[in-house]
Amino acid sequence: MAGTITVLLVDEDRDVLELTQTFLEREDDAIEVTTETNAPDALDRLGSESFDCVVSDYSMPSMSGIDFLREARDREPGLPFFFFTGKSQSEIETEADGIEITGHVQKGTGTDRYTDLAEEIRAAVRPS
Repeated sequence: MAGTITVLLVDEDRDVLELTQTFLEREDDAIEVTTETNAPDALDRLGSESFDCVVSDYSMPSMSGIDFLREARDREPGLPFFFFTGKSQSEIETEADGIEITGHVQKGTGTDRYTDLAEEIRAAVRPS
């Protein structure tokens, strides 16, 4: 569909995936979310499908969010990459050691976090 923003959402927690997918797609009809529960499968998806951006948790059992970011950047250097995680932005940026992170929204209570994430995605994918 023209105007669709395709998002690859990665989090090991299926409940978080489902909730985040529901809220992002509800927040903006143009957002279409594909989910994966681990970074290796998400990297396979990046190799076989086209996405407008990636949204990832930081703490995952098979590969850290930073390792996933590095691999994703190697495969798709300009692809917008967001962290949606409980870790603070400064902690992640320190660990990323200069690798560009498009955005960061910290998980928490309430639905405002999903609105913030959708706004960051729109801004990165469709800059004004």
